[in-house]
Amino acid sequence: MELKRVVVTGLGALTPIGNTKDEYWEGLISGKSGAAPITYYDTELFKTKFACELKNFVATDFFDRKEARKMDKFAQYAVVAADEAIEDAKLNLDEVNKLRVGVIWGAGIGGLETFQQEVLNFAGGNGTPRFNPFFIPKMIADIAPANISIKHGFMGPNYTTVSACASSANAMFDALNMIRLGHCDVVVSGGSEAAVTIAGMGGFNAMHALSTRNESPETASRPFDGTRDGFVLGEGAGALILEEYEHAKARGAKIYCEVAGGGLSSDAYHMTAPHPDGIGVIAVMKNCLENAGLKPEDVDHINTHGTSTPLGDVAELKAITEVFGDHAKNININSTKSMTGHLLGAAGAIEAISAILAMEHGIVPPTINHTTVDENIDPELNLTLNTAQKREVNVAMSNTFGFGGHNACIVFKKID
Repeated sequence: MELKRVVVTGLGALTPIGNTKDEYWEGLISGKSGAAPITYYDTELFKTKFACELKNFVATDFFDRKEARKMDKFAQYAVVAADEAIEDAKLNLDEVNKLRVGVIWGAGIGGLETFQQEVLNFAGGNGTPRFNPFFIPKMIADIAPANISIKHGFMGPNYTTVSACASSANAMFDALNMIRLGHCDVVVSGGSEAAVTIAGMGGFNAMHALSTRNESPETASRPFDGTRDGFVLGEGAGALILEEYEHAKARGAKIYCEVAGGGLSSDAYHMTAPHPDGIGVIAVMKNCLENAGLKPEDVDHINTHGTSTPLGDVAELKAITEVFGDHAKNININSTKSMTGHLLGAAGAIEAISAILAMEHGIVPPTINHTTVDENIDPELNLTLNTAQKREVNVAMSNTFGFGGHNACIVFKKID
């Protein structure tokens, strides 16, 4: 069976550094930090008092009040980003065969704020189990793609992938394969997360996973820096329209790039720590290149997982050197989490969008906040430090890894 070609025809982004794909891109290339003191709750007793929240997002700008109350923020973010991507792709919803349009979404946690609030309400009551009737449908992770499909009438495959921080990259790989195998013409894919809550921040603090650089939050996310002390939690959503190539051509769609391939692997090592030798990461990048029919020397740019944790950054860069050899020095490597923070299940989607726009514009966004060399990192690697760099990007890879050892990798290339 000959696999169908898959392209990207629409993008949508809702991020801590921009509420549309264009604003997001401007934030990226200008080196804008999305980190600031938390505004959602009183942080006095918390170790970490900052995060990368969305700015100026008002749900009622997009939903009526009754509709907004029925949706957790992570689902609201999903619908808003998906709507932008659908509009960007110029999909004619009156003409497209909706039985062949799927929604495959990623979320690492789902409706955490809803879950938190309902449990707190119960704990503060008299023991009577009075819960909001929308508690469960607001909380479950698969409700985000459900809301997208309900709004637009998409009747193809509809589900959520959950693989921690690799969730939306997993979703994109599933979407790629659905179209390759002929099951769909179009898939709305991506991910969303809204975990900047007392439970989310408290839980990650208990794991010692978050930066505690409270005196300078805007510089706290510092991937590859010798003084990094943990990641910065972010929130938002990214959406991509993946489409069968001939279908896109037939309707005259703008094509951003081709989705060349993807790969998955597991560290099979630890609940939260990466394998120190990057064995699973080596495997996933090799799998991705093989799946795409590409050679290591074809890759121009890698948007790394690069969370700003002491162990993870080093392991990933060692893996890149192992897979790409001497060519690793010719690749523009970056971590856009230095600007957006870590969007957990949405990370793969917004970072894939960054990689795609780097190809379109010939500019690789920077890894900001780098001040101190880490002696464990090869100094000859080009980590695109502090300033965006112009270069032609024909092939771009995006790495995303999750707690539990879940690894996902997607690679994009300019359309032939």
